[in-house]
Amino acid sequence: MSSLTYDLTLAGLSVGSAAALTGIGLIVTYRATGVLNFAHGAIAMICAYVLRQCVVEWGWPLWPAAAVTLLLLAPAIGVVLERFVFRPLAVLGGDPAQTLVASIGVFVLLVGGAALVWGQGARDDVPELVRADPWGQLAVVLVLAAGVGAALRPARGPGPRRWTRFGRELRAVVDDRELAALGGVDADRVAAAGWAFGAFTAGLTGVLLAPYVRLDPYGLPLLVMEVVAVAVAARMRSLPVAVAVALGVGIAQSQLTRLHPSGWGAPLLQAIGANLFVVALLVAALVLPGVGSRDALPPPARARMRTPPGAWPVAAVLFLLPLGFAGPDLHTSVQVPALGVILLSLVVVTGRGGQISLGQAAYAGLGALFTALLAAGRFPGLPRLPELVALAVAVLLVAPLGLLTGRPAIGRHGLALALATFAVGVGVSRFVFAQPYATSGLALGRPAGFDGDRAYYVLELGLLGVALLATRALRRGRTGRALAAMRDHEPGASAAGVRVPALKLLAFVAGAALAALGGAMLGMGLRAFDAGAYDPVRGLLWFAAVVVLGADNALGALIAAALLVGLDAGARGGVAAVLVGVLAALTGRFPGGPYEALRAAGARALPRAGLTPLGARVRRRLRAADRAPGNRRPPSGPPDVSGPTRTPAHPSGAASKPSPPEALARHPSGAARTPSPPEGTPPRPSRPARAPSPAALLSARHLEARYGGFTALDRVGLDVPAGRVTAVVGPNGAGKSTLFHCLAGTLRPVRGQVLFGGRDITRLPAHARTRLGVARTFQQLAVFPSLTVAENVRVGAEQGRTAGPEAVERALALFGLDGPVRARPAAGLPTGTLRRVELARAFAGAPRVLLLDEPAAGLDTAEVSALARILRALAADGTALLVVEHDLDLVAGLADTVHVMAAGRIVASGPPDRVLDALETTP
Repeated sequence: MSSLTYDLTLAGLSVGSAAALTGIGLIVTYRATGVLNFAHGAIAMICAYVLRQCVVEWGWPLWPAAAVTLLLLAPAIGVVLERFVFRPLAVLGGDPAQTLVASIGVFVLLVGGAALVWGQGARDDVPELVRADPWGQLAVVLVLAAGVGAALRPARGPGPRRWTRFGRELRAVVDDRELAALGGVDADRVAAAGWAFGAFTAGLTGVLLAPYVRLDPYGLPLLVMEVVAVAVAARMRSLPVAVAVALGVGIAQSQLTRLHPSGWGAPLLQAIGANLFVVALLVAALVLPGVGSRDALPPPARARMRTPPGAWPVAAVLFLLPLGFAGPDLHTSVQVPALGVILLSLVVVTGRGGQISLGQAAYAGLGALFTALLAAGRFPGLPRLPELVALAVAVLLVAPLGLLTGRPAIGRHGLALALATFAVGVGVSRFVFAQPYATSGLALGRPAGFDGDRAYYVLELGLLGVALLATRALRRGRTGRALAAMRDHEPGASAAGVRVPALKLLAFVAGAALAALGGAMLGMGLRAFDAGAYDPVRGLLWFAAVVVLGADNALGALIAAALLVGLDAGARGGVAAVLVGVLAALTGRFPGGPYEALRAAGARALPRAGLTPLGARVRRRLRAADRAPGNRRPPSGPPDVSGPTRTPAHPSGAASKPSPPEALARHPSGAARTPSPPEGTPPRPSRPARAPSPAALLSARHLEARYGGFTALDRVGLDVPAGRVTAVVGPNGAGKSTLFHCLAGTLRPVRGQVLFGGRDITRLPAHARTRLGVARTFQQLAVFPSLTVAENVRVGAEQGRTAGPEAVERALALFGLDGPVRARPAAGLPTGTLRRVELARAFAGAPRVLLLDEPAAGLDTAEVSALARILRALAADGTALLVVEHDLDLVAGLADTVHVMAAGRIVASGPPDRVLDALETTP
């Protein structure tokens, strides 16, 4: 027994050493660049293939071949990736979503390239670089970890420097690349060094693992990515923790092979014991706190990608063409509508909902598997069903399983969400699709009357049409606007009243249903359940294809499906993966996607069409008539104005200075108000004597908030009465933003209460407070760039306390947005206009309390004057306003009560003239 334990421990050390190498490489790359390199396993596979090519095919000696592979090729791959893929992304600002897509694109590119060069068959003659005895591999891991730890650790304390400065430079580059460069750090050199070393460890992992596992373009990359759990468990930072976890899981997995459970659960227990790294990945991704908090950033502001004119009729004709095919061509075409439905599920989840989903292949496979089990009468508790009925029931059964990825999505974003969805896909593949107890002896037939390829293709077109209608329904109307708001700016959507958690669950459940429908269609087209068709690597390929061809465009999903099937059918397998990988890897150079790049290139290459003199005169007369009084351009007019606040020209021909529209000086009810003088910040108007302050509408009682060991709020209390403007001022770090977040519902205090009209709302989330009547704006603009100005405001009305169109029109008129600008996308509009859009959206929901976080940020003097008039009008109408603002002149002319914060406490309160004067005289 002791001998068996020792042997199994040695085997576990061997596997754990390879996993530790993977963890070291991932951590080094992440700490050097901030990128979780999804292509790590693909680089390992390429290096293993190259070593085999040199030794087996070309007859090179082993060690010279290993030196060329590990010391030249692998670092060169890392440097090339940094220079041509990830450096352009860093120059653009390092958008986490684009970086993730580029990393997946490199993975897909290398996998497809390997399939093209070496074929898709497995190789079992890879030379051994280190003998099977694990002590050599363990020694390599320990020496490598010690060396990396020494290089990455910065010098500390006085005295002579014990380590290199590379660690400090790494930290500086990852935290702020531009600032590090200004400080004299060669950011490009540091990032290239990190990528080179990460690629070296990937190559070392590949050549050590390949002799003992199946070497093929899909198996080894996926196997390496399964052990990403060791890096996640180490929080992408600690090398000792990564090594310890890798060795521990490896030994535990090896020891579990000695167990032979019995009973109905025995196959599942055996599968868990043989795939303990997958279990660790699921635990690390779904249970441990999410890594990559810096990835939880809103995407860059972009308008919705427009479909080229006439594209849909052309697509319809192309999808009808296969009805004229016969033989193998028609049989291959059957896969296109099915794959199109699967990719539409990604349009719903990623394009509409803005959620990263790398596990859609799992739901597609479950749809095919459940359909086969139901049609065969092998699904527990259900009788044998006809194929078409089985397909419908399978979709209904798989849809709720979308909660497997939807629940983690509620609290995770960016990299953490990508890992969670990838882990679910890998888990389903390993514990369901790869196990004989679930898939043995399954056949999948076609529905009665649709057995032939042509008849079945007609059925697929009908189901594809249903999927397109469902996808369109999730883009239109109230739900579509809410999804777009969540995708564009999740905190802003929550502040507008959108039920973000429920909406995320809706997106994932709908996506799972569509994926299940497409997976079942694909299985019926192939007449069998093929687990390889739903491999997690396929899921990465599908995700990359949809993203690069337009995640928010259903037509892009159909084009991607046709390309993926057509290229691989018409050429050697791997061509489609290479094409998609190249497009995804070039995200940094073409951030708008290939269609936008082609459109821009065409616009530059082709001469701009000009009008004839007669046409120019007609256009001038039409514009003059359009600008005449009473002939305001309707919202649907062409958006050819130069800016949102453009005003008519003076009769003399000189352009007039933009001024706030007349509506800005109106009461919210529509009654005219006397405007304040436009020049400079308006003086505080004289107010009639008032009764004592009304009862507080929103109150904070003894609020305490902490970040780690730092106390941000220390028993803070204040009242926000109706019809008054309450201001909070203080230096940076005083706790103003923390107080604001506690009141708005985006942060829960550790102690204290938030009361609204006497009701305790401390535990209510932000969207629930908005629906009660507590609205907010953000210091950093929170608008939805893919929606028009009017749609932005409509989101606030629909999700707030009112939903009628009159609320939208009143908000647009009040904030001067009822002109042509209302039909323009928010992306690209000036800061002042966007600030008004955000305020109009908050006002459209008829809030009783309005929380304004530095509303004057980015505005010029005239815009601040207009803002002050609007806020005074809102307060006069009975709205309670709380303003956090650095502009003391604005506070002095606007606020009824001012609270001064310092070190997490309110240190002074009172009328603005007394409090602010005291501030100015304080040394």
